[in-house]
Amino acid sequence: MRDTVAHDPPPGTPGQQGRPLIVTEDAQLLDDLLRLCAAAGATPEVHHGPPERAGAWEAAPLVLVGDDAAVRVRGATRRRGVVLVGRDQDDPGVWRRAVEIGADHVLVLPDGEQWLVDRIADVAESVGRPAVTVGVIGGRGGAGASTLACALAVTSAREGRRTLLVDADPLGGGLDVLLGGETAEGLRWPAFAASRGRVGGGALEESLPRLHSLRVLSWDRGDCVAVPPQAVRAVLAAARRRGGAVVVDLPRRVDEPAAEVLAQLDVGLLVVPAELRAVAAAARVASAVGLVLRDLRVAVRGPYAPGLDEQEVARLLGLPLVGEVPLEAGLQRPGGSSTPPGAAARGPLARFCTEFWQRMLVEAGAS
Repeated sequence: MRDTVAHDPPPGTPGQQGRPLIVTEDAQLLDDLLRLCAAAGATPEVHHGPPERAGAWEAAPLVLVGDDAAVRVRGATRRRGVVLVGRDQDDPGVWRRAVEIGADHVLVLPDGEQWLVDRIADVAESVGRPAVTVGVIGGRGGAGASTLACALAVTSAREGRRTLLVDADPLGGGLDVLLGGETAEGLRWPAFAASRGRVGGGALEESLPRLHSLRVLSWDRGDCVAVPPQAVRAVLAAARRRGGAVVVDLPRRVDEPAAEVLAQLDVGLLVVPAELRAVAAAARVASAVGLVLRDLRVAVRGPYAPGLDEQEVARLLGLPLVGEVPLEAGLQRPGGSSTPPGAAARGPLARFCTEFWQRMLVEAGAS
């Protein structure tokens, strides 16, 4: 059982190894917490009360206080990231003790073990702010969603952010091909099909192909065209924990795996050619996507049919307008090798992506 008293624990400090703090004298509870820390790959610091070392209580990214020790930490400095851990699900006094020590969460074992392992692993992986996660979906086939997704990822990486590009469309042909890296070494989606539990963010990043200064999770050319929703959820959660930016190229069909991706997006971009038939098709896509994703915006691509401009397309769809996605010539080199979309830093597509990321980072900071 897990319930929230106040707010989420704070993220760890980027670049600093997270070492959780355990405060308890209950030997059995300590054994369980040490076991969960080991499962999460973390080495905790253990005390019977607030550490005497100056700043140790405040500096720990996560503090696990045994219910037996609540009275001993009552006078400690109030801070975020404190979890009160107990065993008695029927003890109503646990909530009073949680308030007295300023705990963010009350956790009762064994029911809350998986949640706690995830939280401990987050700080062990030195997690800072979660990645800004953007999904791109075409309003109709051939709208240019994959091109925009690649351009957003390439632009983000060029600006120095840790960036992961995720191909969530198994029938799209593979984003690694669009980036000219179909033979690059690294894992593709089928390798994660058996994932059920937590996926390590660092291990995920290191296992994927590195193309144009970013990591790419794409499909191979085999027969596997589906990954279970649980695996999709675990992989996307791991990607977000690494921070930076995650860009997802979405399929237009909202099945269970796609819904898992949509649930983890900060914002979705619906790419719509400025044609009446494309707008009609995009309306159906937006209706399905909007059942899962709250923040869906429209990016319009020309040329424009008579009577249509980007504002009118956005009005017809009832969605906020991101802007007009510019066309960029010269994405194909002679001989068939491709120049990645957005690779020309001064090109119109790269400028569009740069402005988009600037707005997104401002919004992320404000939230």
